[in-house]
Order: sequence, then C-alpha cells, then structure tokens
Amino acid sequence: MGAQAPSAAVERTAIKKVSVRLVPFVALMFFVNYLDRTAVSFAEPNGMGQDLALTAAQFGFASGIFFLGYIVLEVPSNMALHRFGARRWLARIMVTWGIVSLLFTWVSSSGQLYTLRFLLGVAEAGFFPGAILFLSQWVPSRHRTKILGLFYLAQPLTTVFGAPLAGWLIGRHGLFGLEGWRVMFLFVSLPAIVLGVVAWFYLIDKPADAKWLTPAERDWLTAELAAENARKTGHEGQHAKGDLKRAFTSGRVWTLAVVYFGFVYGLYALAFFLPTIINGFQEQYDTTFSVMDKAWITAIPYLPAAVVLFFWTRHATRHGTRTWHVAGPAVVGGLSIPLALYMGSPTATVAVITVTACAIFAALPVFWSVPSRFLTGAAAAAGIALINTAGNIAGFASSYITGWLKDWTGAYYVPLYLVGFFMLLSAVLMIRLATRHRTDEPTPDPERRTMEALR
Repeated sequence: MGAQAPSAAVERTAIKKVSVRLVPFVALMFFVNYLDRTAVSFAEPNGMGQDLALTAAQFGFASGIFFLGYIVLEVPSNMALHRFGARRWLARIMVTWGIVSLLFTWVSSSGQLYTLRFLLGVAEAGFFPGAILFLSQWVPSRHRTKILGLFYLAQPLTTVFGAPLAGWLIGRHGLFGLEGWRVMFLFVSLPAIVLGVVAWFYLIDKPADAKWLTPAERDWLTAELAAENARKTGHEGQHAKGDLKRAFTSGRVWTLAVVYFGFVYGLYALAFFLPTIINGFQEQYDTTFSVMDKAWITAIPYLPAAVVLFFWTRHATRHGTRTWHVAGPAVVGGLSIPLALYMGSPTATVAVITVTACAIFAALPVFWSVPSRFLTGAAAAAGIALINTAGNIAGFASSYITGWLKDWTGAYYVPLYLVGFFMLLSAVLMIRLATRHRTDEPTPDPERRTMEALR
C-alpha cells in the first residue's frame, strides 16, 4: 500500500499538468476551428443569403461541400501528423485554414462561396482527428474520457460565446466599408493564423520531451503509455502492429464510423440550420428578433449541453465507460429532435432542441475514448481518421439533404425526422458492437475510485 502511494501521487500531478498545460490550448484551437467552419451559418440569415441570392438547397450545399474538401485529405493528413508530429502539423493546418477563411470576407457569388468552402475543408483536413490522436498519446486510457471531455467542451462553448460574438460583429455593418457578415468573417479568421504560429512554439509532441513535467512524471507517463500499447499488441495485434490494411478492413472501425455518422448528422443539422430555423420563428410566431436576439437564442441550447458534457464524461471516467454512455444519449437525441416540430412556441421548441444538443454533446467525447482502446501507432492514426471521415460525410449529407428537403417539402419536418432516424441507428449499432466486442471499461477498483473522487 505504501509503495503505491508515490505512484498515485505522481499519476495525479502528471494528469493534472497535462489537463492544465495542454488541454485548454488545444481546446482553444478547436474553439476557433469550429467557429470558422460554422460562421457561414450566422452569415446566411444575416445578409449573406440575400446578397448572394442563396436558396436553402444552395446554402446547404455550400455548408456541406466543406466536408468533401475535408475528406479528400483526411487520412493522409493524419498520417502526416503521425510522421511529422502534432506541433508542426497542427500549426500548419491552423495557419492555412485561417488564410482561406479570411478570403470569405470578399466572396461575391454562390460559385465563389462553394469554392472557398471546399478549400476551407481541404485546409482544415486532419485537425480534429489529429487533436484527438495528439491528446490520446498523452494520457493512459483510464484518463482519456476525462481529457477528451475537457477538450470537447470547446465545441458547445463555441456557440455559447461564438454566436453572440458573431452577432456583435455582424452589427458592425459598415466597418471598413463592409457588410456586417463580411466584418464577421474578417475578425473570426485572424485568430486561427495567430494561434497557428503560437502552436508551433507551444505544443510538444510527447511526454518524454515535456520539460514542465518532473522526471518522475515523464517516466510514469512514458512507461504507462508504453505498457498500454504493449497490451494492445498482445490482445489486438492485427491493429497494434500498424497494419493499415487491417485497420481499414476492421469491422469494428467501420461500425464505429457509422455510429459517428449518426451523431455528426444531428450535430451539423443543428449547427448549420438552427440560426435559420430561429430566424423563421419571426414569421411562424409573428414576432421580431434583432440580430443579437437571434444570436443569444442560438446560444441557448449549447450552454446546458456543455454542462451535461462535463458531468457525463466525469461519470464515465469515475465509474468506467459503458455502452449506455454512448447509446443512451443517442436514443434521447433521436426521440427528442422530431418532437421539436410539434412545440407551440419558440421557448418550447428551443427547450426540446436543448435536450437534443445535450444528448449529442454528452455522447461524443465518450465515443472518442473507444477507438484508442484497440488501435495504436499508425493504425490509430488511420483508424481515427477513417472514423472521422464518416463524420465528415455526415456533415456534407446533413447540410445538403436538410436544405434540399426543406426546399422540396417547404418545412423542416422530414429533415428532422431523418436526424432522429440516424441517431437511433447509432444507438442500435453501438449496442450491437458491445455484444460482439468488449467496449466497456472495467469499473475502477475502490482504491482508484477513491483517488478519482479526491481529485
């Protein structure tokens, strides 16, 4: 017992330092990343749609073509990150997408919008799976859900803070002779370039090189991660040996890809069309909202989602990640999103959408702790990128199909029913995967649970 105490103390301080030193910075990168890719959703109902004469289908296509660009370089980008290191590659990605995002300030036609959205996807390719892979290489699996949960907080908080920021920037109409939505694109793009330069000097590729860790902490992290990779090699050698062909033909990887498809389909249907749906409240309920009113209403579902995400991932970390940590929220989200169609007021509609947002964001960081349990090395880079590629396909599909169905049917009923279907499919596949493979983590022993509780 006494021999274990120093190890427990080193573990506690090492994980705390990683949580404080790396996670907030990578989360800030993710914040800017998500804001830049969804800024078009704030621009469309606030002048861009009218200035460029966009239909709902055209806007959906412009939103979704980003993901086609992303898919083109998704896996190669993550393999390059594995080869060259996260510091160089993530910094390069940020500067590149910041430059492309800046060009949206001067877009003047739907064709230019399509081109820039595609190029933005190409520029951002590999950032998200690269960030997941990077953080997964810094902590053992038993801490991964907690770390990824802290990282994932950036996504809902992007809308909580980003929507009012976008609304405020749009309100600066006339600055530099630009329409408000162009001002917004100008100022949300610059942080990516700045952060990319800072990341080059700030990030560190592996624990062994971290001078801000003590020698004991560096040794403990390095030994724990090496032992974990060795166990994967022993139990799942076909993946851990870095056999990319087998990683790409793994039924488990492809099942997780489809599960992720369902969640991301719902995520981006909300991200890109919620501001437009809220804008439609004015005619539907005979009311009027200012630009800032619409921005604040858009932000409402995401603050509770951030809170639920935080506590859900902490529960999974303390008690062991279970299948229902992913499948349960998928069921709640799948049933709640169509229910929003039948609410009789903006308040009730936003309340139900809030439940859906909470469900999606609760599940996502827990989901991402699953692939790294059986993938390591180059196979992990390829497998995680492949799963995220499925998400990007969902991003394109949900954006384009939602807009096309809205134009075809004249309402959002069919599109949101489709969101519900895909999320329920994710729940079914996650449960099926659990019956065929061990996807649950063992419940922490009493001593570890006590240690976690004291943190």
